[in-house]
Amino acid sequence: MRKAEAGGESSEIISRTSRIRATVALALAGSLWGTAFLFGKIALREMSVSTNVTLRFCFGSLVLLPLLFRRRRRFTRQDSSRILLASLVGIPLQFLIQFKGLALTTVSHASLMVSTLPILLALSAVFFLHEKLRLFEWGVLLFSTLGAVLISVSKASQGPQPSIRGDLLVVLSMIAAVFLTLLTKRLMEAYDPSYVTASMIFAGTVFLVAWSAIFERPQFTFSARAWLAVAAQGVLATAVAYILWNWGMARLPAAKAGIFFNMEPLVGTLLGVVVLSEKLGGLTIIGGAMIIGGAVYFSTRTNAPEEQ
Repeated sequence: MRKAEAGGESSEIISRTSRIRATVALALAGSLWGTAFLFGKIALREMSVSTNVTLRFCFGSLVLLPLLFRRRRRFTRQDSSRILLASLVGIPLQFLIQFKGLALTTVSHASLMVSTLPILLALSAVFFLHEKLRLFEWGVLLFSTLGAVLISVSKASQGPQPSIRGDLLVVLSMIAAVFLTLLTKRLMEAYDPSYVTASMIFAGTVFLVAWSAIFERPQFTFSARAWLAVAAQGVLATAVAYILWNWGMARLPAAKAGIFFNMEPLVGTLLGVVVLSEKLGGLTIIGGAMIIGGAVYFSTRTNAPEEQ
């Protein structure tokens, strides 16, 4: 009897330890994503947007490449086409637009605008997945949208200044991220998520290299600081972050894991203020609280609400 009780306690301890490790992995992943805009801003002082994004994903692909050669179920021809489309939308389209926006605005504003993703995903579920939202949830969407508007019109009293155009480009890149999520939803369920992610990033990197080769003369004479910044984007904010996220998602319910996505805008905003001395206006703080509040709600919602 005591042995059975001891075995049960041991299993409970192992399960609790696994949940703790998964929680730490997800929190680290969200935090690492939050560093991307800081490292990007540093690299953009010497690099063009397309060069920065291309080199970022080249570094990330090198780290993720071994995942492509592990034994697992391979894509069907139809799913391979879906991966290529997702790669085009999710890598070149999303990140070229996003980092063009970053070049025009501040790290803190860009980071807060990333918080629109869970809200845009909820809205896309209504139109594409026929999900029903309660009146309260429509109110949350409106509330968060007003928060984004407040951020975009806010100006800093001093220091680096944001721009409406840059903020809107970051939001536009989040729309690309929504389409990426819809395109890969079934693939993530049918295949190993790590394999899907690595395949998509690798294919997207090929598109980026082709884009840079055609539309921009390649340059590699950058300072060590710029190279470290772009390498950090690729290794930490891309490869390691995705590996940690997929590992944690496999061990925690999606509803509990979603909250850690909001580490990205929080960490990004803090880094912009602390490291780059960016100033947050009053409207930015209020709008940030409104949009992150909505993001937290929709990223932790467990079930589609019933129509009332």
